[in-house]
Amino acid sequence: MVWIWVIAAYLGTGLSLALLVYWSFGLGRIWITSRRVPTARAGVAMAAASPPTELVCVIVPAHNEAHAISGVIASLRLQDHSAMRVVLALDRCTDATASIANEAIGGDARFQIVQIDRCPEGWAGKVHAVWSGVNLSSAAAEAEYLLFIDADTELDPRCVSATTAMMRDGSLDMLSLLSTLTYERWFEALAQPAASLELLRQYPLMRANRDEGRRPFANGQFMMFRAEAYREIETHESVKDELLEDLALARRIAQASMRAGVFIADGMMQCRMYESWSAFRKGWKRIYTEAAKRRSAKLRRAAFRVLFPGTILPGFAVLSVVAGIMMAFVHGDRILGLIAAGIGVASIAVFLAALALAYRAGSVPWWAIPTYPVGAWLTSRILAEAARDLDRGRPTEWGGMKYARTRQ
Repeated sequence: MVWIWVIAAYLGTGLSLALLVYWSFGLGRIWITSRRVPTARAGVAMAAASPPTELVCVIVPAHNEAHAISGVIASLRLQDHSAMRVVLALDRCTDATASIANEAIGGDARFQIVQIDRCPEGWAGKVHAVWSGVNLSSAAAEAEYLLFIDADTELDPRCVSATTAMMRDGSLDMLSLLSTLTYERWFEALAQPAASLELLRQYPLMRANRDEGRRPFANGQFMMFRAEAYREIETHESVKDELLEDLALARRIAQASMRAGVFIADGMMQCRMYESWSAFRKGWKRIYTEAAKRRSAKLRRAAFRVLFPGTILPGFAVLSVVAGIMMAFVHGDRILGLIAAGIGVASIAVFLAALALAYRAGSVPWWAIPTYPVGAWLTSRILAEAARDLDRGRPTEWGGMKYARTRQ
């Protein structure tokens, strides 16, 4: 039996070193990002020092959002920005979204509802809804800034004024916020952090905020544009068939050599992305598929990249600790045992420290940190399923429509 523990100690130590190296780089990257990328709260002081007066038009596309629409309306009604208008673009709703929205508006003259009864061929549903909201409202035509938010978001009362101030003071053409997500459902706590970290690994915030060598990125849950810049990149019509229109618009901003900022909401904007595990899987498959530009091989590589350092390597680090303890205190090889256990403990400590920093930035509950390996495994499966769907020609489902997406 001794030889089994010897093999386990050597194997565990070697792979623990790999875990230590990988997450040491990850820890440094997360720490630098958290120090250098501003949060929306930085704009609160800017707005207080010099209150923005520019007209902001908020466009909210909504398809069957009866469960969420009252929340976003309530948060918009509480905004402290002095010059704000809101357009609700209700897209082919078959539930009670319209009646609930009217009740929640309560006669507030700042709000306008645009009813959309069809989606033309060649358009993605959400993109057409947003475009319709812009083009069918007088408020959007007069606005200096256009803000697009999802119906399942809720904003801090200072959010619109804070981000407008950040746009103004930073001379930005586009500003996007990474949402503070909800973590009440089991899949939100387990899988959502790993899914989000993988997307940010593909699109690092530090690179998204560069003027030179930018890797364009944006979060469609919150995108603010200078109105002139938005029209210069030919509006949402220029990305009408995109299922990840936020990335497509961010690329157009970069191609036009315009300035962009992608910041962390830090509680100034909250979002519940999905109501069920099934919707979560479908949603993230769409995100990953489009982010990978519909390349199944790239999705498979990402699936392995999430699984190996997130699930497999931590498992071997635990094995290294157990094998080291057995060698040191049961089988008498104190040196090998302490080395194996020490490296295993060190790698686990760095792994957990990196996750703690990332979870703190995303307001993820602390208790969810040890569950990350499970979340990484689930995320890896979603990526692998996205690759299989592409290979088999399965359509992408989004917003009540199906889209045929051929692999590239």
